Amino acid sequence: MNSVKSFTRADVETHILKENGNIPNNDTLPLVVYRKVISFDETNPANTIEELFSRNQWSNAWHDGIFRFHHYHSNSHEVLGVYKGIAKVQLGGEGGLTTELGKGDVVVIPAGVAHKNLGSSGDFACVGAYPDGRRYDMNYGKEDERPAADRNIQNVPLPERDPVYGQQGPIHEEWHQH
Repeated sequence: MNSVKSFTRADVETHILKENGNIPNNDTLPLVVYRKVISFDETNPANTIEELFSRNQWSNAWHDGIFRFHHYHSNSHEVLGVYKGIAKVQLGGEGGLTTELGKGDVVVIPAGVAHKNLGSSGDFACVGAYPDGRRYDMNYGKEDERPAADRNIQNVPLPERDPVYGQQGPIHEEWHQH
């Protein structure tokens, strides 16, 4: 049995990450971190997260870790749900926000925001997914990626549903007001 914690503002962090050298980030849409929002009582927590995201129209999912180099997607937003272990993650490129993600945490990363695993427990794993199953590109903060990446970021549509709470939740409050 699994459960999603009721939505409260105390469980949600938001961060606007501004341009950082060759990393565009996103100065319009905040990065949203949900703390300990999912609890697991079953043997396959990765599938639990994938099914939750899929019900809320975030698909094209994968199960793995987070790359140990800065990268971002210019043509899609991304959600990561941690189902085991912990990781220290840097968001926004060099000198950006550093936070720890652990089992039950979810982070919604707007298009253009870099992310990198700075170190994790040996068992760290998460599920990643994209609104409406969008295909994602890979960008690494190289000078020649822009301005095409900037144009892509501006054209990424807002997701219709929050990856955890569906028709309600932080994405609707934080992103649809911009």
